[in-house]
Amino acid sequence: MAKLMKNAGNQVTRRRFSDTPGLVGEVYASMIERLENRGDFRSKPFDDSICDGAILKDIDNAEVKAFVETAEAAGRLKLKGSRTPKAVLQNFNLLRDDQPTNAAILLFGKKPEKFFNNAQVHCFHFHGTEKRKPIASQQPYSGRLLEVIDQAVEFVLGKIDSSIGTRAKEVQAPVKFEVPRPVITEAVVNAVAHRNYWNNGFVQVIVFTDRIEVWNPGELPPGLTPELLREPHGPIPRNPLIAEPLFRVKYVEKAGTGTTDMIADCKDAGLPEPDFAQHGPHFVVTIWRDWLTDEVLARYNLNDRQIKAVKYTKGTGRINNSIYRDLMETSERTAVRDLRQLTDLGIFI
Repeated sequence: MAKLMKNAGNQVTRRRFSDTPGLVGEVYASMIERLENRGDFRSKPFDDSICDGAILKDIDNAEVKAFVETAEAAGRLKLKGSRTPKAVLQNFNLLRDDQPTNAAILLFGKKPEKFFNNAQVHCFHFHGTEKRKPIASQQPYSGRLLEVIDQAVEFVLGKIDSSIGTRAKEVQAPVKFEVPRPVITEAVVNAVAHRNYWNNGFVQVIVFTDRIEVWNPGELPPGLTPELLREPHGPIPRNPLIAEPLFRVKYVEKAGTGTTDMIADCKDAGLPEPDFAQHGPHFVVTIWRDWLTDEVLARYNLNDRQIKAVKYTKGTGRINNSIYRDLMETSERTAVRDLRQLTDLGIFI
């Protein structure tokens, strides 16, 4: 230690500590300062940080004006004072010393991809239940967040089944999708709004035959778990300066009801509840599709028990031998045979 102090010379400030907590506190503060100076640690949130190299001319003023009109029409914005784009950005705390923040560029930039190559949503469509080539369809979307969200949602809606109802009071006939639009929108919006933008990964939206997955680079905020998402909980936005404008145009709510609404909407549509899980550095939402329609089931030549079991499982998301026996009032041997056949056909996994 003496040799180390001698070599350090005047480069260090010597202090005497009477207790361990004081020493640990000062060492921790020194480490944080060192990491910040090296750029390895950022104490300021991503959305609140100044966008490196961006100036006010990088803001699309027309988009800011359009946002104001949409938010006012939604009844969630009443501006007082100046309505200039700069004033609007200041009103939403999107400027720092007249420089756009990262949130400002992502929401209203002329070319957000110029500054953030990772702020993309990559959409994929596979015909099966696994990621295997050939890929049926893929599309990367980049640009302002509101546009990217809309494009990703439309990509999914274009790959799943839909039916057109009859005109009643509306000019256009209503379109009903196998997965409710609000469920898909909520999953995509959450991934885009709450992702970790310090991470270089992309948001991925993947449409499989039996499900839709939304992969979000990042983790849930401390204290929030996948299990708690199934219960009423308060909002904990990772990027509040991004979430606030999205709230004003009704893309998100502040009640923390997004995931519970997803669950309720899936149940109302006769679908299993969505799954929420952490997979390494990604948070993944899985939305189950209703691909086993009556028309599809008819091709498998199933018996009445098996068809009933499939419909039961579509609503509950689970079945086992015991449940099958009770539900069908049949023997264990019959249950094993029926369930094995459903598994062999790929209907059950």
